[in-house]
Formats: sequence, C-alpha cells, structure tokens
Amino acid sequence: MTYILGINAYHGDSAACLFQDGKLISATEEERFRRIKHWAGFPSESIKFCLKDAGIDIDQVDYITISRDPSANIYNKITHSVKNLISFNTLKDRLLNSRKVASIKEELANSLGLDIASITAEVKNIEHHRSHMASAFFASPFESSAILSIDGFGDFTSTMIGIGQGNKIEVLDSVIYPHSIGIFYTAFTQYLGFDNYGDEYKVMGLAPYGTPSMIDKLRDIVIFKDNGLFEINTEYFKHAKEGVQMSWENGDPHIDAIYSDYLVEQFGTPRKKSEELTQYHKDLAASVQKITEELIFHILNHLQKRTGLKNICIAGGVAQNSVANGKVLEYTTFKNLYVPPAGHDAGTAIGSALWLYNSILEKPRIEPMMDSFFGSKFSDTEIEEFLDSKKIDYIKYSDDELFDKVTDRLINAGVVGWFQGRAEFGPRALGNRSILADPTRKDAKELLNLKIKRREPFRPFAPSILMEYVKDYFEKTDMVPFMEKVYKIKENKRAEIAAVTHVDGTGRLQTVDKSIAPKYYGLIEAFYKKTGVPILLNTSFNENEPIVNTPEEAYACFARTKMDMVVMGNIVVSR
Repeated sequence: MTYILGINAYHGDSAACLFQDGKLISATEEERFRRIKHWAGFPSESIKFCLKDAGIDIDQVDYITISRDPSANIYNKITHSVKNLISFNTLKDRLLNSRKVASIKEELANSLGLDIASITAEVKNIEHHRSHMASAFFASPFESSAILSIDGFGDFTSTMIGIGQGNKIEVLDSVIYPHSIGIFYTAFTQYLGFDNYGDEYKVMGLAPYGTPSMIDKLRDIVIFKDNGLFEINTEYFKHAKEGVQMSWENGDPHIDAIYSDYLVEQFGTPRKKSEELTQYHKDLAASVQKITEELIFHILNHLQKRTGLKNICIAGGVAQNSVANGKVLEYTTFKNLYVPPAGHDAGTAIGSALWLYNSILEKPRIEPMMDSFFGSKFSDTEIEEFLDSKKIDYIKYSDDELFDKVTDRLINAGVVGWFQGRAEFGPRALGNRSILADPTRKDAKELLNLKIKRREPFRPFAPSILMEYVKDYFEKTDMVPFMEKVYKIKENKRAEIAAVTHVDGTGRLQTVDKSIAPKYYGLIEAFYKKTGVPILLNTSFNENEPIVNTPEEAYACFARTKMDMVVMGNIVVSR
C-alpha cells in the first residue's frame, strides 16, 4: 500500500491531500482550520486532518510531494536579480522561503511533535506549473489533451503549455518572470481598490457593468506574440525592477502594490477602497477582463494548431476566471474543456502528488475527478452532541421531511445554511457548505446582503441546477460540476430566475448530478416540485471568513447573522 501526502506550502492557499494507491482519500485547505482567508505557510492542520481521516500515522507515508522546486529556473532567477538589483529585503524573503521549502521534514516533525527520524517518507519537489498541469490533466476524463497552466508566478514561471498523453505530460513552452497575465490582472485589481489577496474575482464581477472601451490602451501593456505566447510592458509594474514585498504575517497573505507610478500617470489616480465605483472604474474592469480573455484565446488557438488535439485542460489562478472559461469552446478550436475544482494554488497539492504517481512512478491514471467532496465530515451524532452541549434546541427529520421543511422556508423568503457530508475542496461551495435562497425572488440578493453577506452589490450569486434541466435555462448545455464556467441564461428565463442572473444575462453554472450529490439533488428536486423551478441560489456558507468547516462554525455563522435556518445533516435549528 502506497501513501502520498501532497502539499502546497509557504504560499497563499496552503493545502494538503492524501492519496492511497492512487485513490484520493482527503484534501483540504489550511484556511478552513486557521480561519484566515488564503492562509499561507505550512499546512500543518490540513496534514493532521488527512492523516487522521485515513487512520494512519506519518511513518506510514511513503512520499511527500511539495508543489515548489527551489532549483527550478535558478539561473534565470540569479541573472534577473543581479541585473535589476532587486532590493535586499525582497531577496532575503525569497531566500528564506526557499530554505523553508527545502526543510519540509523538519517543519513536519515540529508540527506533529515528533523526532525527524520518524519521518521516513521520501520528499519530492515538483515544479509549480507542472503541479498545476497534473492537477488538471491527470484528473481529467481525457486520455490525451493539450494543457495550459496560467497564473501570477510560481517557480519564476507564469505560464506553461504542454501535452498530456496517458500518464505522461510533455512541456512545450513557458513564459517566465517578469511576464505574467496574472500580475497584470492583480495590478489592476489593486488599482481599482480591491487590495486583499485573492480579490481578482471582484473585477470579474464588476466587468459586466462597464464597456471595454480601453482595450487599445491596454494593448501597450499586454503584448501578444506570434508564437502564441505574450509579454507585458514592465514599465507599468514594479515587480521587474524593484521587486514587490510579500508578507505572510500570521498566515495572512498580503502583496504590496504591484502597479508603477507610470501606470498611475497613464490611467489616473488609483481608487481608494472607500471611494465610489465610477463608470470609469467599471469600464476599466470590463477592459481588463476583455483583454485577459483575448490573451487566453490567443494562447489556446495557437496551442490547438500546434498540437492538433481537441481536448484542453486548464489550471492556475487565471483558470479561476469562470467568465473566460465559459467562452473557451466558443472562441477557440478546442471541442472539450476540463477545469479542476481547485484550479488555484491549493490544487497544486493534488497536482504534485499526481505528477509523482503518474509521471514518475508511472502508475495508471485515477478515475476522472467529477466531485470535490474530500474535506471535513461530521455525523449526526457529533452534531447533536455539540448542540446538546450548548443547550441549543433542534429538530431531527427524515430526508423527505427535511426537504419539505427547508423548501417551505426558502419559498417564504428564507435564507438557509446547508451543511452536509464532506466539505468541498476548492474555493467554491457546491452544495455541502452552502447558503441557499429562492432564485425566483427579485429581492433575494438584497435579502442575502441584509441578512448575511454584506458584500459589494455588483457581485452575482450562482445557480445550482438539476443536470437534466440545463438545456431549458442556459444557452449552452454542459456538465459543470465545479461552478467553473459562466454561460448565458436564456432570455426568456432571466426574469424567472432574476436572483441568479447577472446584469449581462449570465449565470455561473453548477450542474447537480443525482449520482454525485444525491441529497443536494433531492432538495432542489423538492423545490422544483413545489415551484416548477429546478434551481436554487447557492453561495458559500461564510460571512467574510473562510467557508465554515465544523458544526460549531456553521452554528456561529447562523447565530451572528439573520439567517433563518441552519441545516446540519438532518438536524435543523430555526429562528
């Protein structure tokens, strides 16, 4: 029996996973335990969870993979640093980070309170983008596929293209530091006043409110190359010449402003977080989103011609751009697309383990990953023990009774916390750690923001739809289990499901398959029988925090907000 522990460490979205003979046993992000979004550092709590979940000790683990390789692109790193006289503090931070990556066993022993000699696993460093590529291709249903990994930076690289065939991946080309579309998108995210780590999705949500009127201006920044790749004009950014300070204090990731004074000269004074969003800001967001999409299609169309393949797998932080994903098959010559549930850096924990298992150990491929339920789980007994200990009143129902009670509350303007089974791995709640509402209510967004979320009004909420009815509501019929694609909602259905229809007539689709998520399917089916609408509004179960991980956190979120009901397993607590 072979156990592989895969980790993403010392970087945002720290995570761990555990494979047993090629079967993914568990996977979770450190933020779920630490309660700090995008937690960076060593994923000690995630590792402890994975080991406990499998019922093994660390001495039973055969391999530890980490999705970083300090030796990757080492010549380019040194040359760039010397040539540009990168600041001492930035170099010191990079050196310390590399040393941490190199001392995994020591860190792990300290975390588990063990002697380092007890950790006999062989440690394998897997380069960042190869880990991304593996997380997509080796988990996909494709025997052969083109692959794109695209993000900010990892191991001095921002973009990598390749081919997957069976249990091997061949790297074809890459874009290295300082050129990065992820850096471009993050810089403008900061410029627009969204300066928290991981705020790029806000620009994506804001873009439909604007007109992409600044595309020509942005073409001076993003330079499309004839070989299907790209460069960026580094005059607009600080990272190439000065370096950019990144801090991970107490695991909370922060990046100083990436944009340069020259960008400010060209685009005007940056928006402060507290300032109103003007039409200029909305048009700039639309333009940034549009040119990013154009670049992705530019890369993919060249890749398709180069490989002749019809399948494409995409991973990396930029692959979290669900609006772009929804257009890939329309604007490129590929016929099939797979995006994993955790395309961002947390997913490299899985990718590094799969690269070892498939590409190095040459083992057969795993079953295609079509669900992401690999995180925390709690029995009804454990939930009842917690509620009893706090003297909280609750009622336990059968499934049919539960569906009836919950759907009645939803129909009557209720907002329901839905905590079921194993937590999702990845950034999106897919029906196990979700807050639910009636998608037909025009005031549902206001209800949610009033009762719980208190988030920017331009951000959309997503529809979870029974798979059989996608063709009735969306212009494209597709299986989208991870909410990873945005598609147009049919014009005659937009008013009916106004709460999950964005201003541009789109919705971030999640298809619900009875064989994958039977309980969530059963709830939506019960709602459909009462309303004729096979959809629920689904947003993540949290309130300006990581998605809830335990019954205590689920109840705490319910208690401090105006949520109407929290459902944990078959146990209901109501106001």
